[in-house]
Amino acid sequence: MKNNTQDYLAINKATWNDKVDVHMASSFYDMEAFLQGKSTLNDIELALLGDVSGKKILHLQCHFGQDSLSLARMGAQVTGVDLSDKAIERARELAEKLNLEATFVCCDIYEAPHLIDEQFDIVFTSYGTIGWLPDLERWAAVVAHFLKPNGQLIMADFHPVVWMYDNDFTTVFYDYFNVAQIVEAETGTYADREAPIANQTITWNHPISEILNALINSGLEIKRFNEYDYSPYDCFNQTEEFEKGKYRIQAFGNKIPMVYAILAIKK
Repeated sequence: MKNNTQDYLAINKATWNDKVDVHMASSFYDMEAFLQGKSTLNDIELALLGDVSGKKILHLQCHFGQDSLSLARMGAQVTGVDLSDKAIERARELAEKLNLEATFVCCDIYEAPHLIDEQFDIVFTSYGTIGWLPDLERWAAVVAHFLKPNGQLIMADFHPVVWMYDNDFTTVFYDYFNVAQIVEAETGTYADREAPIANQTITWNHPISEILNALINSGLEIKRFNEYDYSPYDCFNQTEEFEKGKYRIQAFGNKIPMVYAILAIKK
């Protein structure tokens, strides 16, 4: 297991380092609009976040910091964490460029308690995060570790049902349940499918029961669990935009869940 652990961290870190500059240049991340003040947060998570002014927020798996800095613009004191050293470097550059107060830490999520010595009002994580983590019990323990009493976990992510299908959504290809790590080769990236990069990834499918039970086992109380029949991102194949900024798999319409969101409290 030790070797596997080292492998997945090294392989995924290299992959995400490769993606950073491609993503920053992509229309998907629309850096120009962001620099001019556009928030990158969606209604799904904003509805659960509410007023974050003056709140201390830990943003896990923050990539190059757009959401973290959007929260800082809303008046939060934000610390962002990511495995990719290149992403963290870019996040710090963005914070400086925008003159925003935010702290960025490069580390594996499981190591964060050894590097960050404080507690937070909110732990936030969103979209394409926990699939990169092998052990959700450990992840939930990290979340609980960082929350103040009555602190909140707020997360939004792609629904595990979406990950069951092949890339073109023509067949159920993967197991809904977490039976083994998934090793894949990919060319391009969701933000730019023609990008001249080729990488290996190691991920895990976590069913909803695994996610909720990990949080419950870590002492968190689930206050909200919402499911949505659309994605706020056009990051899958075979999509249609049925309302502005809302995407579904064309062949499925509103028949499958695409995103879920959780609000949990540390009692």
